[in-house]
Amino acid sequence: MELLPGTLDLLILKAVARGKMHGYGIAQLLKETSGDVLQVGESSLYPALQRLLLNGWVKAEWGASENNRRARYYSLTPAGRKQLASERADFERMVVAIQKVLATA
Repeated sequence: MELLPGTLDLLILKAVARGKMHGYGIAQLLKETSGDVLQVGESSLYPALQRLLLNGWVKAEWGASENNRRARYYSLTPAGRKQLASERADFERMVVAIQKVLATA
Protein backbone atom coordinates (compact mmCIF):
# COMPACT_ATOMS: atom_id res chain seq x y z
CA MET A 1 0.00 0.00 0.00
CA GLU A 2 1.45 3.36 -0.98
CA LEU A 3 1.61 6.19 1.52
CA LEU A 4 0.00 9.54 0.85
CA PRO A 5 2.59 12.21 -0.04
CA GLY A 6 4.15 13.68 3.09
CA THR A 7 2.89 10.87 5.32
CA LEU A 8 6.27 9.15 5.54
CA ASP A 9 7.83 12.19 7.22
CA LEU A 10 5.07 12.15 9.84
CA LEU A 11 5.55 8.43 10.49
CA ILE A 12 9.33 8.74 10.78
CA LEU A 13 9.00 11.67 13.19
CA LYS A 14 6.57 9.62 15.28
CA ALA A 15 8.94 6.64 15.29
CA VAL A 16 12.00 8.60 16.41
CA ALA A 17 9.92 10.39 19.06
CA ARG A 18 10.20 7.08 20.94
CA GLY A 19 13.98 7.42 21.14
CA LYS A 20 17.11 6.96 19.05
CA MET A 21 16.61 4.57 16.15
CA HIS A 22 18.58 3.51 13.10
CA GLY A 23 16.98 3.39 9.67
CA TYR A 24 16.33 -0.34 9.64
CA GLY A 25 14.76 -0.08 13.10
CA ILE A 26 12.44 2.69 11.89
CA ALA A 27 11.33 0.62 8.90
CA GLN A 28 10.76 -2.43 11.13
CA LEU A 29 8.78 -0.43 13.69
CA LEU A 30 6.49 0.98 10.98
CA LYS A 31 5.99 -2.49 9.50
CA GLU A 32 5.29 -4.18 12.83
CA THR A 33 3.02 -1.52 14.33
CA SER A 34 0.96 -1.33 11.13
CA GLY A 35 0.36 -5.08 11.05
CA ASP A 36 2.67 -5.49 8.04
CA VAL A 37 0.64 -3.00 5.96
CA LEU A 38 3.30 -0.27 5.80
CA GLN A 39 6.52 -1.53 4.29
CA VAL A 40 8.97 1.30 3.73
CA GLY A 41 11.87 0.57 1.41
CA GLU A 42 15.35 2.06 1.61
CA SER A 43 14.71 4.09 -1.54
CA SER A 44 11.97 6.00 0.31
CA LEU A 45 13.26 5.89 3.87
CA TYR A 46 16.77 7.29 3.52
CA PRO A 47 15.87 10.28 1.31
CA ALA A 48 13.12 11.12 3.83
CA LEU A 49 15.59 10.88 6.73
CA GLN A 50 18.00 13.14 4.84
CA ARG A 51 15.20 15.65 4.26
CA LEU A 52 14.32 15.59 7.97
CA LEU A 53 17.99 16.13 8.85
CA LEU A 54 18.26 19.10 6.47
CA ASN A 55 15.12 20.63 7.98
CA GLY A 56 16.57 20.26 11.46
CA TRP A 57 13.75 18.00 12.65
CA VAL A 58 16.01 15.06 13.45
CA LYS A 59 19.68 14.76 14.33
CA ALA A 60 21.94 11.79 13.69
CA GLU A 61 24.94 10.21 15.32
CA TRP A 62 26.93 7.09 14.56
CA GLY A 63 26.87 4.13 16.89
CA ALA A 64 26.94 0.35 17.01
CA SER A 65 23.81 -1.61 16.13
CA GLU A 66 22.49 -4.68 17.96
CA ASN A 67 24.72 -6.92 15.80
CA ASN A 68 27.77 -4.69 16.40
CA ARG A 69 27.70 -3.02 12.99
CA ARG A 70 28.13 0.69 12.48
CA ALA A 71 24.74 2.42 12.16
CA ARG A 72 23.43 5.96 12.04
CA TYR A 73 20.99 6.65 14.87
CA TYR A 74 18.32 9.32 14.47
CA SER A 75 16.59 11.27 17.22
CA LEU A 76 14.01 14.02 17.34
CA THR A 77 15.05 17.64 17.88
CA PRO A 78 12.88 20.23 19.65
CA ALA A 79 11.97 21.61 16.20
CA GLY A 80 11.08 18.08 15.14
CA ARG A 81 8.79 17.69 18.13
CA LYS A 82 6.92 20.85 17.07
CA GLN A 83 6.80 19.64 13.46
CA LEU A 84 5.42 16.28 14.57
CA ALA A 85 2.62 17.97 16.51
CA SER A 86 1.78 20.20 13.56
CA GLU A 87 1.85 17.42 10.96
CA ARG A 88 -0.17 15.12 13.19
CA ALA A 89 -2.88 17.75 13.68
CA ASP A 90 -2.98 18.43 9.92
CA PHE A 91 -3.20 14.70 9.16
CA GLU A 92 -5.99 14.15 11.68
CA ARG A 93 -7.98 17.04 10.14
CA MET A 94 -7.49 15.48 6.70
CA VAL A 95 -8.69 12.06 7.90
CA VAL A 96 -11.83 13.59 9.42
CA ALA A 97 -12.54 15.49 6.19
CA ILE A 98 -12.10 12.34 4.08
CA GLN A 99 -14.34 10.37 6.43
CA LYS A 100 -17.05 13.04 6.10
CA VAL A 101 -16.91 12.82 2.31
CA LEU A 102 -17.04 9.02 2.35
CA ALA A 103 -19.96 9.03 4.78
CA THR A 104 -22.08 11.21 2.48
CA ALA A 105 -21.57 9.21 -0.69
